[in-house]
Amino acid sequence: MEYTNLGRSGLSVSRIVLGTMNFGPQTSEADSHAIMDTAREHGINFFDTANVYGGPDHRGHTEEIVGRWFAQGGGRRERTVLATKLYGDMWDGYPNGGKLSAFNIRGAIDASLTRLQTDHIDLIQFHHIDRDTPWDEIWQAIETAVAQGKVIYAGSSNFAGWHIAQAQEAAKARHFTGLVSEQSLYNLLQRDLEREVIPAAQHYGLGIIPWSPLQGGVLGGIIAKQADAARRNTGRSAEAVESRRDQLVAYEDLARELGIEPAQLGLAWLLHQPAVTGPIVGPRTMAQLTSAIGAVDVALDDAVLARLDEIFPGYKTAPEDYAW
Repeated sequence: MEYTNLGRSGLSVSRIVLGTMNFGPQTSEADSHAIMDTAREHGINFFDTANVYGGPDHRGHTEEIVGRWFAQGGGRRERTVLATKLYGDMWDGYPNGGKLSAFNIRGAIDASLTRLQTDHIDLIQFHHIDRDTPWDEIWQAIETAVAQGKVIYAGSSNFAGWHIAQAQEAAKARHFTGLVSEQSLYNLLQRDLEREVIPAAQHYGLGIIPWSPLQGGVLGGIIAKQADAARRNTGRSAEAVESRRDQLVAYEDLARELGIEPAQLGLAWLLHQPAVTGPIVGPRTMAQLTSAIGAVDVALDDAVLARLDEIFPGYKTAPEDYAW
């Protein structure tokens, strides 16, 4: 496994991030624990979760599964960089059960610590921008949590470039570290971040943590898999395949030419992009995890990267992308 610093921080994290969103709703607790053990054995030390994961009827279930894994000991917690998120509504009908008020930040952190069976969160992430809460209030709450030893670093998720700028300038005025990472949707099919979010992250020293790096499996060899008559896709996945079929065929042909799995090609491309710390892989099965780990060893030369840009054109930095 390769490691890198998380943004401008001194924190060393694996270049593959283990996502846990499927733990509980789609993956049993026993299988989830086995996946975490295997990830650990392969050097993955960066685990990502969120307080709302677990399904609408059991928000927090995923954190509980991770917490019971930590409770087994053996250095599981000590050797893991633990990232979770807050913002989502944890209590239906309760006006202060979500978002980024100081009230909810305090309560959400304490509740996550209980579910995760730990005394601190290494990276607390704001799952969404809160347009109703001023940054001074947000940062004061995080500063308090840091002083109490409950949180070490803060990150954002799904922020626009100007939200990152707002957050960092407010933190700077308070002589506080601010954000060290931004978790966003980023993959070969969804490259919007390249206009403004990645430039903002680079300017302020944030590491980019891409979620859905394979666009829900569309970049995982879906054309070849569709050849199996028993396998059919529905919903957004099917729409993406039909609208981007020619691109996906060319992409899978390139992976075949390189002798690697399409999923590994998509992940390796992200690992070659500026500011990217590591993509989040959210395996439902052990096979998906082992495939993702192999992406770290895939080196893409300039010619291959250029071919991928031809298949899936990206964006220039704003405003050049849309202006002279």
